[in-house]
Amino acid sequence: MEVPDVRYARSGDVAIAYQIVGSGPPDLVFVRAYASDLLSTWEQPLLVRHVLGLAGFARVLMLDKRGTGLSDGMREVQTLETRMDDLRAVMDDASIERASIFTGQSGSPLATLFAATYPERTDALLLLEPMVRGTWAPDYPWAPTEEEWRRWLSDVRAAWGRRDFLVELLAEWAPDAPQTLEFRDWFVTHMRRSLSPGAALALFRTTMETDVSGVLPAVRVPTLVLHREAERQPAEHFAQRVADCKLVCLPKLRGAFTWLDDATHELTMRACSEFVASLGSGAARERILATVLFTDIVDSTTRAVELGDEGWRTIVGRHNAVVRSLLAAHRGDEHDTAGDGFFASFDGPGRAIACARAIRAELARLGLEIRIGLHTGECERVDGKLAGIAVVTGARISSLASPGEVLVSSTVKDLVAGSGFAFDDRGEHELKGVPGTWRLYAVADG
Repeated sequence: MEVPDVRYARSGDVAIAYQIVGSGPPDLVFVRAYASDLLSTWEQPLLVRHVLGLAGFARVLMLDKRGTGLSDGMREVQTLETRMDDLRAVMDDASIERASIFTGQSGSPLATLFAATYPERTDALLLLEPMVRGTWAPDYPWAPTEEEWRRWLSDVRAAWGRRDFLVELLAEWAPDAPQTLEFRDWFVTHMRRSLSPGAALALFRTTMETDVSGVLPAVRVPTLVLHREAERQPAEHFAQRVADCKLVCLPKLRGAFTWLDDATHELTMRACSEFVASLGSGAARERILATVLFTDIVDSTTRAVELGDEGWRTIVGRHNAVVRSLLAAHRGDEHDTAGDGFFASFDGPGRAIACARAIRAELARLGLEIRIGLHTGECERVDGKLAGIAVVTGARISSLASPGEVLVSSTVKDLVAGSGFAFDDRGEHELKGVPGTWRLYAVADG
């Protein structure tokens, strides 16, 4: 068949390459897990069969993530929030209002975060062996340890792009791949076109630092999880934490690719097409993942007495103007103000932290010291406002912040891995009216 034309969407200053295959509705966004190169995809008949199988029941949007394939190259670690912005930009450019998202392994945290943040744009998730954490933890023992990651990153730094290294990688990732020179040649070329050595190192570092465990309860869209029998436990771990999730085992799958084996390919296509066909009308969902921000002027009563009524009204007016200007610049939504503090929300924690730091710096120039608290969690929309335990949690965190401090929950810290933000551990705390104990972190200066 004729290779679909490559289009480009702008995400900030970065161009993201994508193709459209088939017709819809419904629409489905296909995000490759690690590496992708749109053009060499069409040079592998087995992978083409996979794409056309998806296009048999949906219009398929395929993209090269930033730093991969035909999209603009990046050598630094990319945050999930940045990749989420890229996905939204591609959907906007293709005039796709809402879609199901098909991905797997290291691509699943992006899809998970997108679905929780934008449920109104996500019909469903179709995930192959979704990853929750990149690095081993007592409650997630299936991920590599830090030592294993160090060895792997050292190997990638030294050998990515070499033929012998990539052939060994093929044997590990796809033990059922055709044992032909032609297939090995294609795989080596595909991986080289997908990722430069620097981009490969950055991508695997991002994977290592990823943790979306705090996001799973906020996923409210129908979810299909495909898995090997050998990976049943991590698949069940994911499914038990997502409200509406169906598990399907692929008994013949041995590696990372569902498109090599005829039986696995057919079972994958049947499970996905039936799942998409079973979806409802996509009614508006009123629960979303958001990062809430609370600010408070330190010693406001004392300052009001010092300045007098008129002086205090003037300084509060300047304070409000600064905060509102910076909220607009960072895509924040104002929900409430109580004289000397703001309650706002963001669709990404990185933007919330950047906004909080900017607010703190600008208000310091006015002689005002503030405390700020941030938390990311599931919120409920009520008459256009946000409510729920996540909002209460953010307010409680703000009340514990020291003067001049931006204090965040561990969920916020985990979601901005790779952003360059540094944090100082403030230990565990009990938050009034919020169950459990919470580890909090102060955003370091810099």
